[in-house]
Amino acid sequence: MFWKRRRYIVVFMAFLGFFNVYSLRVNLSVAIVAMTENRTVQYDNGTIGYEQYFDWSSSLQGYVLSSFFYGYICTPFLGGFISNRFGGNYVFGVGIGTTAVLTLLTPLAAKAGVAVLLAVRIVEGIFEGVTFPCIHAVWSRWAPPIERSRMASIAFAGNYAGTVVAMPMSGVLANAWGWESVFYVFGVIGCVWFVAWMYFVKTSPEVDKWIEPREKEYILESLGRTEGETQKVRHPWKGILTSIPVWALVVSHFSENWGFYTLLTQLPTFLKDAMHFELEKTGFISAVPYLVMGILLFVSGILADWCQEKGFLTTTQVRRYFNCGAFLAQTVFMIVGAFILEPGPTITCITIAVGFGAFAWSGFAVNHLDLSPKSAGVLMGISNTFATIPGIVSPIITGYITSNKEENEWKTVFYIAAGIYLVGCVVYWFFASGELQPWSIEAQERRELEKQTAAENKQQLPGIEQLAYWNKVNVEDEM
Repeated sequence: MFWKRRRYIVVFMAFLGFFNVYSLRVNLSVAIVAMTENRTVQYDNGTIGYEQYFDWSSSLQGYVLSSFFYGYICTPFLGGFISNRFGGNYVFGVGIGTTAVLTLLTPLAAKAGVAVLLAVRIVEGIFEGVTFPCIHAVWSRWAPPIERSRMASIAFAGNYAGTVVAMPMSGVLANAWGWESVFYVFGVIGCVWFVAWMYFVKTSPEVDKWIEPREKEYILESLGRTEGETQKVRHPWKGILTSIPVWALVVSHFSENWGFYTLLTQLPTFLKDAMHFELEKTGFISAVPYLVMGILLFVSGILADWCQEKGFLTTTQVRRYFNCGAFLAQTVFMIVGAFILEPGPTITCITIAVGFGAFAWSGFAVNHLDLSPKSAGVLMGISNTFATIPGIVSPIITGYITSNKEENEWKTVFYIAAGIYLVGCVVYWFFASGELQPWSIEAQERRELEKQTAAENKQQLPGIEQLAYWNKVNVEDEM
């Protein structure tokens, strides 16, 4: 009865949390189409004309869409650091809850002026920036190693469920009740989730009053911990910053996010300008790739864990094959879709490219826990900081490239994304690792291992040699 296991309750609530993370993030991508499109207006004198709620150029729209990431890039590292100190569940909840409240204020901010709207979106980004690092801190206390891929992948599927629901629903809400309703509806949903998360999800199994003793014992033993053991994490900064697998992970995260954020922020506009779809249809069609990705995330997570459990692949092989296979597929289908640039084939290629990204998430997105479980939140903070740069740069570059709204301009946008996918594939293939890194083992643990080895060697030495060997070990301990 998996629904009674507390770790799966945590996964389900995290899924809903990421649902809110992305629904609060992408609703503006659809709403901005309604906010800036020409609408028919009948004036008092009986004449009919066309007006826009906001007369924003494509380049200014690019800045509005990217403003969220100006704040978002500031806090991933901070989120990973403070989550170990205060509990990832608290920081995760507050980050999303505050973003929901600010979303409710977005219509007022937009009407007050574009500068106020930019400020609100930047602050939203600041609070959402902590979410991904914090959830790794949660997994480090709740996820048995053999279940990491599936637990993390199922939770991350909430990103795409939120996108799938938010994009078409935003189009429907904007057409039926005006663009303001988009922000009110998703803001309220986020506030309700915040209350439920803070009530049901605890920092670790030790402090969860609803968990069964057998499950708590299983989780703690799988993580190599005992009940009541305090975890004072000392992050090996030199080892982290000089680790080649960590930087391979950073490059991979950056590459995936470039293509993802390009489509996330620009796909509705692309469908309207280049494919000539109506607003409501752009919302539904934009959601299809993320629906496919959300479904495949469940498949990729279970398949990755299964390959490890059965011994078919090592952890390093799972991360490498899943990640690089996804990137190659994304490179090919982005190029083909851009080359054809016809509604049916292009949307199909985009859907396949985005869908294959699910397998990449069973690669780089879980890799932080492989390299150093205790520092996973900080590692995610570092990689997510660099991976936020595409969210800032890509919409602005796209806005300038597509200033004339011509098809050839959009081809350039897709070719750039394909090239970055390919770079990420090559770097991750040659430099990634799925093994616990030497620098992640604390000095005390290393010394205990050395003493254990010394004790074993001592048994093999006769007489005076044994005494001399043991004295040497004790002298080294005193030093």
